[in-house]
Amino acid sequence: MSKLAKKLDAHFVAVAAAAGAAAMGAAQKADAAIVYSGVVNIPIASSTNGLYLNVVTGVINEPGNTTGATVPGWDINPWSSTALNFFNPAAPAGGVYVQRVGGGGTANLPVGEIIGAAPSGGRLYGASTAATTGNDPFVLNSADNIVGFRFQNEANGNATHYGWFRVSLSTTLSAQPRLLVEYAYEDVAGADIAAGAIPAPGSLALLALGAVGVAGRRRK
Repeated sequence: MSKLAKKLDAHFVAVAAAAGAAAMGAAQKADAAIVYSGVVNIPIASSTNGLYLNVVTGVINEPGNTTGATVPGWDINPWSSTALNFFNPAAPAGGVYVQRVGGGGTANLPVGEIIGAAPSGGRLYGASTAATTGNDPFVLNSADNIVGFRFQNEANGNATHYGWFRVSLSTTLSAQPRLLVEYAYEDVAGADIAAGAIPAPGSLALLALGAVGVAGRRRK
């Protein structure tokens, strides 16, 4: 490779890196408040234990299908061998899961619905059995099920934060496979979050384009 070609390659790499870094900085500035698990697909056992999860540390009660005592500071607990229930931790008081409009069960929220101190549409927080009929039904044979929740963040002085998680169901509310697909929360105490909101991946796309540009230059 000639010296000129090497210099041009170095230039393309530098430009791609700079563009990626700039995009990453912009994305972090815009979306840094959202902490996202990525796709985790954690089984929700069809049992009286179900799945205990600390959303800050990522600690769960598997393997072994143990109790919440094995997950310090757990925040959410979908469970049941006959339905899909949502058990509350001790705090915050009053329940942690966003309920259906008018009550009667934990809600399957539409993407974009706001989860915060006052959930959209006059919803309240609580713990209850989810059902497949009535307002905001859960969808069987689908991962189109989003639950809003609030939790006390032990890493932030037990301040209240807001988040969401997605559940994938099989042929019934209790049948396997039954999974917690992903979850996210705002790392700013008290800040609202939209159901389904995740950080933007724009920086990765720009870095990929930069790599394509370098490869194309080398082929020429």
